[in-house]
Amino acid sequence: MKESSREGPGTAAGRQVVLIAGPTASGKSALAARMAEEMGGVVVNADAIQVYDVLKVLTARPAGALAVPHLLYGHVDPAIRYSTGAWRDDVAGLLARPDLASKPFVIVGGTGLYFDALIHGFADVPKVPPEVVARIESLVAPLDAEGRGRLIAERDPEMAARLAAPDPQRVVRALAVLEATGRSLARFQSQMDRGLLEGARVERIVISPPRDVVAERIDRRFRAMLEQGAIEEVEALRALELDPGLPAMKAIGVPEISAWLDGRIDRETMIERAVIASRQYAKRQRTWLRGRMGDWSWRTGLGERDEGGA
Repeated sequence: MKESSREGPGTAAGRQVVLIAGPTASGKSALAARMAEEMGGVVVNADAIQVYDVLKVLTARPAGALAVPHLLYGHVDPAIRYSTGAWRDDVAGLLARPDLASKPFVIVGGTGLYFDALIHGFADVPKVPPEVVARIESLVAPLDAEGRGRLIAERDPEMAARLAAPDPQRVVRALAVLEATGRSLARFQSQMDRGLLEGARVERIVISPPRDVVAERIDRRFRAMLEQGAIEEVEALRALELDPGLPAMKAIGVPEISAWLDGRIDRETMIERAVIASRQYAKRQRTWLRGRMGDWSWRTGLGERDEGGA
């Protein structure tokens, strides 16, 4: 990792912090860059896929001539299972950096768990062996939402009651922790430490454009990605011969482009599948936002003036 830090708990006391959440393709990254420039601050990534190296285009990572520093983007090797705890530690490291002490932070992304850990604290869950995660992933992968809901309710009803929606990532996480530790993830979460933003001046924004607007932008953005290097990125990622269960290997677009590269589907089917997967992801993000960020300031307009973006 290039920017990862474990130097100790940073401090946000007195610091101006803007949190910007929203579904994919809502333009939140452009809004974050604009606000950070106006404030003389920095942008900090809170997207679990944009942390990975190699996938710059396919994850809509901010590119070009950036007017302000963008931190925690592309700083993780795709061979690593980067966790919410690692991200929180990295943010704490940024807060502790002397050169950033006077800088406002604009923290932007679509990963709800990151914001939860930042604001409410983090559960100190023991590390789960990769083989346990892989086994649970193979169990959960064939299931639809109803099946995932039944599975988590049967095995861990306490955690099931906490899930706003039984999306694959959270169900796998909960069941893997249960198998590895014998304890419900809910028990660990009930013993969370404090968040990192105590004493900060915090503004909380959710960008939530109309569904049809986001859906159309997702389609147009993915087609543009294919022309801007997304295919070459997937080829480079595949050349690393990584475990297919790693988060970077499951990023939206990677399985679909891989299937096309292997000749298993045609180009239009590849595009259709990737766009559908991205729209479904945006739907899950909206569910999380409604359930956990209802008291934030909601904006229904696009976060940016131009087309594209995260």
